Amino acid sequence: MVKGFLAAKDSRLESIPEAEGFGRIAAINSIKNAINDSDEERKRFELLAREAFKKFRACVTLPGVNAHRWDMDAINIVYKSLQEDRDAADITAIIRDLHRIVDETIAPRTNAGSGEERLVYDISAIDFDALRKEYERHHGGLNSAVQNIKDAVEKRLARMIAQNPLRTNFQTHYEELVDTYNREKDRVTIERTFEELLKVVKALDDESQRAVAEGLDEESLALFDLLKKEQLDKEDIAQIKKVAKELLARLRSDLQRYHDWRARQAARDAIRTQIHDFLYADATGLPTGSYTDAEVEFRAERIYQHVLTQYADFESRTLLH
Repeated sequence: MVKGFLAAKDSRLESIPEAEGFGRIAAINSIKNAINDSDEERKRFELLAREAFKKFRACVTLPGVNAHRWDMDAINIVYKSLQEDRDAADITAIIRDLHRIVDETIAPRTNAGSGEERLVYDISAIDFDALRKEYERHHGGLNSAVQNIKDAVEKRLARMIAQNPLRTNFQTHYEELVDTYNREKDRVTIERTFEELLKVVKALDDESQRAVAEGLDEESLALFDLLKKEQLDKEDIAQIKKVAKELLARLRSDLQRYHDWRARQAARDAIRTQIHDFLYADATGLPTGSYTDAEVEFRAERIYQHVLTQYADFESRTLLH
């Protein structure tokens, strides 16, 4: 079945054992690129491969089974290589590649508040055609390049949304992009998807640096995002950052007093009340002239739900501080 699946894509499993050295690497990459035609096609190959492994193991004692061992080895090579690509997917590496490939557009910039010099680039100045060709060469084909970037984006998205629930706009945009990619399989769409994915990578990289730019850590940034609203002046924003930092410190202190706090109604009520009172208090709360009572109530509940989700196992959780 695997051979038939690949044959329909003008790929031959036999090209792997027939080749040696760099030729074998090229054969593996060619087959992977055909499989990476879409998410569904890759899943289908992996399903067929696992079925082939299962059948081969069941027939391992039968006469003549060794005649198929080369095929099984080739399937296993491709299957494991796809798994390794997924495991190794990392946005940091993609950003590093972008810097290397488009070094003529890189300019050093110092992050405000950190003193750390960070390489940035103007994505509007990138020659995406040249970049795409470089990625095609490096990843063994455009389909595989797109798939590897998608894997990296999904990993980073999952981690970033877990840290801050208001980042779901990135997830929505990514899902729309992937939906179009899986629906339209012409080369123009694939090339456009490649370009848009790199823009998503850049956006996620910028977002990952926002906490530093705001003078916060990831945990206090999440609270800051949940507390802020539109049309605030600089003084209000500065006060809300202070509220986010101090509320986080108070919550850490309070949560340490409870064992399995989510399982106890009294503990949950105490945390909810602490958040509510903290945000209403003149000394610690939100700017009274900028937030109505209803807005404070709404944000207090948002913070509580965030804490309920993110700090469920506070005792064993490794915090940033």
